[in-house]
Amino acid sequence: MDYWNNIYANFDPVAFNLGSISVHWYGIMYVLALVVALVVAKWIVKKDKINITLDELDTYFIYIEVGVILGARLGYVLFYDTHTMYYLTHPWQIFNPFMGGEFVGIRGMSFHGAVIGFFIASILFYKRHKIPFGVMMDVVAIAVPAGYTFGRIGNFLNQELIGRATDVPWGIYVHQILVHPSQLYEAFLEGFLAFLVVFFYRKYKKFDGELIIIFAVMYGFGRFISEFYRQPDIQLGFVYGDWMSMGQAISLIMIIPFLLFWWYKRNLVKRIK
Repeated sequence: MDYWNNIYANFDPVAFNLGSISVHWYGIMYVLALVVALVVAKWIVKKDKINITLDELDTYFIYIEVGVILGARLGYVLFYDTHTMYYLTHPWQIFNPFMGGEFVGIRGMSFHGAVIGFFIASILFYKRHKIPFGVMMDVVAIAVPAGYTFGRIGNFLNQELIGRATDVPWGIYVHQILVHPSQLYEAFLEGFLAFLVVFFYRKYKKFDGELIIIFAVMYGFGRFISEFYRQPDIQLGFVYGDWMSMGQAISLIMIIPFLLFWWYKRNLVKRIK
């Protein structure tokens, strides 16, 4: 347990170097997350005999990758960054990976922004390829949480999104303070658990598109709970009282309309039957 408690002192977030460019474990986990999501999507399409070709899935995931990256970065700039006005007046700097002439990568991504980018990309893909939107969303609802798990593990390996101080035996030391490994809580609640729920619920869905609603609600609740163990963004602090973080506030805003839409659709299906 002592090694685990001091894992950050014994683990290098940089996996290897390519000349002057450092390849971080976080980047590797991010790529792995995309690969896992695509593999799971293809597997579920084949397993459940869904009428989507593998070529269409490949094309769709290109749309998603672009939408997620753009949305995640723009979402961070709008929701979390303290230099929002600077970036809005200097938009070419939003994706600038250099700082002071040094390559530092693109820092600061928002999951909620990624969700917005994902939906915009999905709508654009739907308009062009005419694949039933609900069917497409249900495939995504299973694939995304499977890949998302690795993204949160990447946060942990990158020593970011640190947890709050604790005295639990599985805590890890950060600057000599024992904290919750909150990134792993998020990997479990928002990723693995959400995947299991959506995967097993898929046999009981009442309408196309229901699974993406279930995932959105599961993610929202998982994020809301896990944020109690995660330090709020240092530049924002708590946005309500001394307990609600920006992540929790946005999660609640996301959960409520999805629950209302789910209730509406379920009742509509019952009336039709």
